[in-house]
Amino acid sequence: MDDEPDIRELLTEYFRERHYTVSTAADGRAAIAAIERAPTRYGLVLTDLQLPGADGLAVLSAAKAANPSVYVVIVTGFASLDSAIQAVRLGAYDYLTKPFSLGQIEVVTRRILDRLALDAENRQLTRQVGGRGGGDVAGSLATRLDVIEARLARIEGTLRELAQRPPQGR
Repeated sequence: MDDEPDIRELLTEYFRERHYTVSTAADGRAAIAAIERAPTRYGLVLTDLQLPGADGLAVLSAAKAANPSVYVVIVTGFASLDSAIQAVRLGAYDYLTKPFSLGQIEVVTRRILDRLALDAENRQLTRQVGGRGGGDVAGSLATRLDVIEARLARIEGTLRELAQRPPQGR
């Protein structure tokens, strides 16, 4: 959410083109109300730091209180070390300064999706190891860890490639 309609519209179009369900709010109070009405509906909250009604840190706090597993990204044209530290302490996943590129949004979104995939794989591996009555659990676990490490290496390579691309304009 952003109080600037053009940025809100740009981000809405960007995420909808990628088949995400999008909700927007023009001010902090509206965002907090939406989050409190449906706390598990939002997996990612993108919020401006300075909003009318309630600031982005209040939105961040409300989102984390409603759903601790939500990813919150703060964007701001008024970046400061203090606000970045405060955002991270409150649980922000990332902090972007304006003007940001859609390439930056893509990298952040991809990192979140990769993290969700790794978390799901970790839960599956934990269930598999916990469900075995012995056998060669260590060997099987070592093989699976090799697969995870290979996947992480591919993810890191992709992120490096994305970081080297020229920024996309609005």
